[in-house]
Amino acid sequence: MLSGKHAIVTGGGTGIGLAIARGLADQGAQVTITGRRAEVLEAAASDAIHPLVMDVRDEASVVDGMQAAVDARGPIQICVANAGIAEGRALVKTDLDWWRNMMAINVDGAFLTIREALRSMTQTDWGRVVAVSSIAGLRGLKGAPCYSASKHAMIGMIRALAADYATKPYTFNALCPAYVDTEIITRNVSSIMERTGLEEKDARALMVDVNPHGKLISPQEVAETALWLCNPAIESVNGQAIQISGGEI
Repeated sequence: MLSGKHAIVTGGGTGIGLAIARGLADQGAQVTITGRRAEVLEAAASDAIHPLVMDVRDEASVVDGMQAAVDARGPIQICVANAGIAEGRALVKTDLDWWRNMMAINVDGAFLTIREALRSMTQTDWGRVVAVSSIAGLRGLKGAPCYSASKHAMIGMIRALAADYATKPYTFNALCPAYVDTEIITRNVSSIMERTGLEEKDARALMVDVNPHGKLISPQEVAETALWLCNPAIESVNGQAIQISGGEI
């Protein structure tokens, strides 16, 4: 389906990003995966998945990295802005440095990634941009006001870009999963245990029980949704925030 296409997936070495990268590669794309940890990227690499160390918080790193990817494998026609962090903290306990780091990764990172991808994408006759937001981008997530703000910002940008390019052969959509079974869950369980003194199973249940169907979502399910959006036949789904949330309304 995607033979001859060059895709880039930020945060592509683990979790949702890796599942999407593998799905794109299975459909024939050459996929550049980015992240800050070279060893993680190298472990995920294959004949069709190519590692690139890049820090989405750093403009020069993104500009240089995206250009290197284009030089190596041609214009980027599929951009998946996936890199992000998911942490909760009460607003009154949030200092400016913590807030700025959240925004630098989740918002600035998506902005820089998409901006640089569009430089080559818009020189071609087809393109797909998928931002991995969150159910928290559609409603406030209790205990995570900064994270919720960052994910709302991503969706706002995607909707504006869809309007800007509505008559062009490019689409812009956001994925909004609820709690997904990734290493972020493991880290959050540890954080909750430390803050609250809860046992591991109770800390984990705080996240699992948010999903109405009572289970964590698999990264593969999120990846399949991204692949659907990247199907060349799906050209009128644009500017959408697609929930993958087990029935969350």
